[in-house]
Amino acid sequence: MLDSLIELDKNLLIYLNSLGTPAFDGFWLFITKQLNWIPVFLFLLYLTFKNLGWRNTVLVIVMLSLLITLTDQTTNLFKNTVQRLRPLNNPDIAGFVRGFKYSSSYSFFSGHASNSMACAFFLYHVLKPHVKLMWIIFLWPLIFAYSRIYLALHYPGDILSGFVWGIFTSSLLLILYRSLRKLLPENKQELNNPANG
Repeated sequence: MLDSLIELDKNLLIYLNSLGTPAFDGFWLFITKQLNWIPVFLFLLYLTFKNLGWRNTVLVIVMLSLLITLTDQTTNLFKNTVQRLRPLNNPDIAGFVRGFKYSSSYSFFSGHASNSMACAFFLYHVLKPHVKLMWIIFLWPLIFAYSRIYLALHYPGDILSGFVWGIFTSSLLLILYRSLRKLLPENKQELNNPANG
């Protein structure tokens, strides 16, 4: 059963990776770099401040920092325990995929997927009462993580597992966030006009 899933994962990676063309290589190399998403992060920070005020914004930033630390470190623990070779380092399929970035770290599961989904899931639940189209935030982890398949750095199974783990760690931090938020002093005027806080 496990061998069949692993084989399916490899074949799916080869198929999806084969859809890439040189015309789009530069785009996906740009997408896969975390720093290039800074404008999105700043916009999300603005939405948080606008809708929740500065006290809650500080709390959200602290929670996101804890969330990224937890998700990233546990992801690395899984990688070093499972020790699955990345597609470009796997001699069984390396000759069948297009790749441009090599990494000596392991593949299972994707840190790009787990971290981005954890943050997106957290911010979605924090901001959805205030922002109607908040579901759009999930385009970020989907596009961000797909870049890893395009560049043959992860298998689809690594991405899906990373998403599941990100949702799990985010759910834990949401419980903590909601508990801590109750301790903050209510300031309805600040929530209505946070710039005056």
